[in-house]
Amino acid sequence: MVSKPHGARLVNRVVSGRKREALLREAEELPKIVVSDSLAADLENIAHGVYSPLEGFLTQEDYLHVLHDMRLSNDIPWTIPIILDVDPEEISGIREGDEVAISYGDLLMAIMNVEEIYGWDKHEYVKQVYKTDDRSHPGVAKTLKRKELLLGGRVDLIDHFHSRFEKYTLWPIETRLLFKERGWRTIVGFQTRNVPHLGHEYVQKAALTFVDGLFINPLIGWKKPGDFKDEVIIKAYEALLRHYYPKDSVIFAVLAMEMRYAGPREAIHHAIVRKNFGCTHFIVGRDHAGVGNFYGPYEAWEIFKEFPDLGITPLFIRESFYCKK
Repeated sequence: MVSKPHGARLVNRVVSGRKREALLREAEELPKIVVSDSLAADLENIAHGVYSPLEGFLTQEDYLHVLHDMRLSNDIPWTIPIILDVDPEEISGIREGDEVAISYGDLLMAIMNVEEIYGWDKHEYVKQVYKTDDRSHPGVAKTLKRKELLLGGRVDLIDHFHSRFEKYTLWPIETRLLFKERGWRTIVGFQTRNVPHLGHEYVQKAALTFVDGLFINPLIGWKKPGDFKDEVIIKAYEALLRHYYPKDSVIFAVLAMEMRYAGPREAIHHAIVRKNFGCTHFIVGRDHAGVGNFYGPYEAWEIFKEFPDLGITPLFIRESFYCKK
């Protein structure tokens, strides 16, 4: 049976019809914040329920709980703070309780109710999330360049940024329907930032012996220099799906979400996201979401022991290799 959304309810903060028209008119009079590619993707993921139960960017209480306890203030597991960072001059004149418009370039994307404006300790953040403050870690380096204040509050999505990979995108409400239409009761999610190789093919096909369906869900968006380009990953999977995989057992869709390289914490985050898509199982391989030598090869397996209430079953699969004997 398709999994329940994280927190029991699939969030929908996408507005349409008359409400959207009213918000568009309202937004013309509001102060505006312009966000990056990664924040625009986070905004869409909040609105479409990918990050359920979040309905907006974290307020301070939830931020601190996630940072130190890996749970929201209501005790629901959550390991990566989803935050909106701004500079003080961007929000001069904005007070808690105000509304702001969020834009991506010239595109008006959303309206946010600013529940809180608060500072954050970026060095504390990186030590908790990445377990290091070494600037050679790409997630650390990126975080330390972020802005000085955080805005917390609910968002209403008015418009989407139109990715060149839009035709490969499915939202949780769509995947859940597809899984049910195919009669899949058990679905395993596969997270990747790389092109497929023989090891991936082996892992994916091995997982299919335990479940009804495979959901391949590569990340597109910011990655460290040297990682594969998004279009290369997609073309490689298109060939694999066309020629090598059973069509009735696999669904492929991309997910716009930056890689954070947070190792064990990010493994839990990736599992929660796939749970929201409807997956009942999630593949956790060697050095999941790791980079360099910052995490042990199977450290991401251990963190799952801390979350017996996660609501998705991890499939731990060791590194595969070719035996020449």
